[in-house]
Amino acid sequence: MNQKTKPCLVACSVLKKEIKKLIENDELDAEAVFVNKLLHEDYTKLEKNLRHAIEQTLQHNNENVILVYGDFCLGMQDQMKKLAKEYNITKINALNCVDCLLGGEGKYLEVDSNQELLFISQGMISVFGYLKRLMKKEGLKEEDMSKIFKNAKGIIALDSLGNCSRLIEDISKQNTGLEILRTINVGCENVRQVIRESIKTIKK
Repeated sequence: MNQKTKPCLVACSVLKKEIKKLIENDELDAEAVFVNKLLHEDYTKLEKNLRHAIEQTLQHNNENVILVYGDFCLGMQDQMKKLAKEYNITKINALNCVDCLLGGEGKYLEVDSNQELLFISQGMISVFGYLKRLMKKEGLKEEDMSKIFKNAKGIIALDSLGNCSRLIEDISKQNTGLEILRTINVGCENVRQVIRESIKTIKK
C-alpha cells in the first residue's frame, strides 16, 4: 500500500500501545488517530469527540478509514455500528476493546458468557486512576471503589505487551477488592488480525 491509500485507524487509546507497536514493527501498514479512552464514562462526550476525529480523518483520507471501537462502546443499541454506517466507514468486528484483544467476533462472550469477570489490560490501568479521581471529587473514599465491582467474580489480566509482572503489579495497586484469577498472554497478534480483517473489507 502506498501512502495515499494507507488505511487510517480512528481508535480508542486503550489499544494505543498495541497499535503503535504493530505499526512501528511493520506488522500493520496503517496510520492511527487515537481518541481519549477516559471519554467512555460519558457516551455524549465520546460520540462528540469520535465524530470530530472521524470528520478530520475523512478530510485527508476519504476511502480507507477504519473505526477501531467495539459494538458496545457507545451503547447497547448498535450506536457504534450506526455511527460507522452514517460516515460510510468500516468498523472492526469486535464487541469492545477486550473482545478485540481476544480476537474479536464475540470471543469475549465465549470466555465470559455471564459477564462475571473483569478483564484488565495495561491500557486500561489509567482508567482506574481516573475513576478514583472522580470518586474523590464526589466525596467518596478510595475503598468505595471495590463496591463498583462487588458483582464480579475476579480479574482476568490480559498481557498484550509482554510484561506480565508489571501488569499484575499495576492491577494490584488499583484496590478493586478482586482476586486476579489468571493471566492470558494475548500479545498484539489478535489486535493485528482484527484490524487486518477490516482492512480487507474496504471497498476499492
